[in-house]
Amino acid sequence: MDTLTFYLEPLRAFLFQIGAFVPRLVFAALVVLVGWLIAKVVRFAVIRGLHAINFPVLTERAGIDNFLRQGGMVSDSTVVFGALAYWMVILASLVVAFNGLGLSYVTDLLGRVMWFVPNVFVALLVLAFGAYFAKFVGDAVQTYGRNAGMQDAMLLGKVAQYAILLFVVLIALDQVKVGGDIVRQSFLIILGGVVFALALAFGLAGKDWAADRIQEWWPRRPSTPRPPTRDPLPRDGVRNANPPATVWPSRSTQDDRPHP
Repeated sequence: MDTLTFYLEPLRAFLFQIGAFVPRLVFAALVVLVGWLIAKVVRFAVIRGLHAINFPVLTERAGIDNFLRQGGMVSDSTVVFGALAYWMVILASLVVAFNGLGLSYVTDLLGRVMWFVPNVFVALLVLAFGAYFAKFVGDAVQTYGRNAGMQDAMLLGKVAQYAILLFVVLIALDQVKVGGDIVRQSFLIILGGVVFALALAFGLAGKDWAADRIQEWWPRRPSTPRPPTRDPLPRDGVRNANPPATVWPSRSTQDDRPHP
């Protein structure tokens, strides 16, 4: 009898652990199921809300939707934001479920991934609004250049647009903690090199070209002739109309005599 009890004790402990683990497993499954339903509702609400504020119009004008279509995506950028919101809710439910099961390492890993999703969401918003602002500035510079009669108005507009877009991309990368100091320092080095190259081109080799371009862009107005200045009055306040004639020395009679 004691031997049978000795062999049945591990089985009893195992069944006791299973009995204690099954309710937690059922609770985790319910949490995941409820989280999945909430995630679908949140995705639908995000997509509907972005369409209600005409967010796809902004991304279409910014060129983001066209970029996604070239990558093979059929829908617009609102689906991307809806998917981010969906997976954020799913990850939150998984964190709660695995925490209830006592799997701390898995919970920690999923928690880090879950807190990374909002950074991606904010980075996409920065990229969308920044691309739209860059397109607006590029079009404004191009329109101003055409109205001013500049021949390189389109080039100046594209340069302004891509310069702002590069700055926006760096902000988005910094938001998702990609690159960090290396990206910022590389941007500063490239910007300094471009400015130094332009300074050398304008100051040395492109001096005449720069002068011609400035003359074409902003032509100089013909200067009006200045009126002639009059001599200041003498101390007595009376100006002499006939200036004194210059007296030349006369030749003497000895100089008029012929030489022997």
